[in-house]
Amino acid sequence: MLLTEIDHVAIAVHDLDQAVAFYRSAFGATVAHREVVERDGVEEALLKVADSYIQLTTGTRDDSAITKFLAKRGEGIHHVGYRVDDCAAALEAMVAAGATPIDAEPRPGSRGTTVAFIHPKGAHGTLIELVQE
Repeated sequence: MLLTEIDHVAIAVHDLDQAVAFYRSAFGATVAHREVVERDGVEEALLKVADSYIQLTTGTRDDSAITKFLAKRGEGIHHVGYRVDDCAAALEAMVAAGATPIDAEPRPGSRGTTVAFIHPKGAHGTLIELVQE
């Protein structure tokens, strides 16, 4: 089994501070990690839930995937991150099974992780992020 656990569920939001405040008020959640990922044009706040996260994310520039998602679909679930021990091996296995990769090879992600994305068209309608810590 290449998947070790759910790393995170990513929720695209228009206002990151407002979303964090909502989760704090509704659930008592606190931010475990917050980061701007310049390469992807996003800012994220990770809320720890057991060994996984809720990732609240927003775009920081007009050409980011999150900004485009929000403009087209509005706020909501953007992708699911699956934790793996070996991102390259998991990516290779998914492609061999017929998945369509967005990333040709693993790349640096937030909080020092290595990540690769799989297109929803090749993964039964769900954008998948493979996450290696």
